Amino acid sequence: MSEQAAQAIVGNEQTEVTREVASSPMRKPAGTRAIPKWEADARDRVRAAIRRYSKPLTDLIARDANEGDTRLLITDFLCAGLGYDKYDDLTTEYQVKGEFADYGIRIDKQLIAFIEVKRCSQKLNVKHLRQVQMYAVNEGVEWMVLSNGQVWQAYHMTAGLPVVIDLALEVDLLSDASLSVKTDALFYLTKEAFKRRLIDDLWRARAATSPKSLAQVLLSDVVTDAVRKELRRQTNHNADVGEIHRILRNEVLRPETLL
Repeated sequence: MSEQAAQAIVGNEQTEVTREVASSPMRKPAGTRAIPKWEADARDRVRAAIRRYSKPLTDLIARDANEGDTRLLITDFLCAGLGYDKYDDLTTEYQVKGEFADYGIRIDKQLIAFIEVKRCSQKLNVKHLRQVQMYAVNEGVEWMVLSNGQVWQAYHMTAGLPVVIDLALEVDLLSDASLSVKTDALFYLTKEAFKRRLIDDLWRARAATSPKSLAQVLLSDVVTDAVRKELRRQTNHNADVGEIHRILRNEVLRPETLL
């Protein structure tokens, strides 16, 4: 075979390989999770709503709008951004023992969360949480959401004596955080994510690595004994396990993590 013919064959083979690569779908890097269409659609909807309502929200804050006006924006955001149907999924002024929760969220006719709304210029605080917590305790609802339009907080309540309240997520729509970060957080409040209990997984992950959980691990017998051994290795001093535990508890860890 002549040299020119050989080069022609190689060239044809390279062309076919190029065509095959160009026509094949792009491969995702190993370890990348394939996002189902429903999730991609929900995230796109949340992203668009954040862009759409940032300006009206800023205007509400600038004129110190009242709670009623704030509620109008939150209703629109719940529907256009988080995917709830205004008539099937949301109930306003939900009565609980003579008090009224601003919103109840229903999915498949089951009450899954309460939302407490405060005016856009009011900072969310423990008093507001206690208010919506009362509704949740009386109705046996696990999830509570606080919002002033700008800040959204979601809390999980574990029944017991006393009840345990954990902050699962918090997002500020007007913060300097990227649109992607805000979208990732608010996605867990969408109807699609709530229906699939994805927010439960988020709460468990956050609870497992909370300061209180980590403090309990650090004060466990296994860890304090490991600290004793490492101290002996480094200093040749065989410290008492009880003394190590006392110092960790009283001098190293922050008091609020031990409650």
